[in-house]
Amino acid sequence: MSKLFVTGLFKTRAAAEAAVDAIIKRGYTRDDISVLMSDATKNKEFAVETRSHAAEGLGIGGAIGGTVGAVLAAIVVVATPIAIPGGLLVAGPVAAALAGAGAGGATGGLIGLLIGTGIPEHRAKVYDAGLRGGGILLGVEAKSKEDVDKLATLLEDIGAEYVRTE
Repeated sequence: MSKLFVTGLFKTRAAAEAAVDAIIKRGYTRDDISVLMSDATKNKEFAVETRSHAAEGLGIGGAIGGTVGAVLAAIVVVATPIAIPGGLLVAGPVAAALAGAGAGGATGGLIGLLIGTGIPEHRAKVYDAGLRGGGILLGVEAKSKEDVDKLATLLEDIGAEYVRTE
């Protein structure tokens, strides 16, 4: 990840969906957004989409009509998420980077993955605890240095905790 990576932890799916929608309205795509959550959170919050493949239609609707939440569901269900040790799921550019590192890249667990993106160990542990408690971590690589502060403020305004820029 570059020095322009912005992360924030959300306690609810609704807040994470609102953040994804706001990020996309700033000109980003779902391919710019990474999502991390526990398998338990995915199974609880996205069970309907997983069983019915509704996310595929929602992803198209979200791209065309701006449907709040559709893009988050598409990232989590339709994109190719990677499971990492400890029952956690990663989707988006972080997952692509992890896949590019080979299957062995996932063996370090979430804290190792986060440290690899430039997040300090103490913050990675906070994020790890938040994810295990049902939170959803969003990360987005800003297009410019000017966008870093705007994205951090946007995440905070929507309710993200522990917003961090790397």
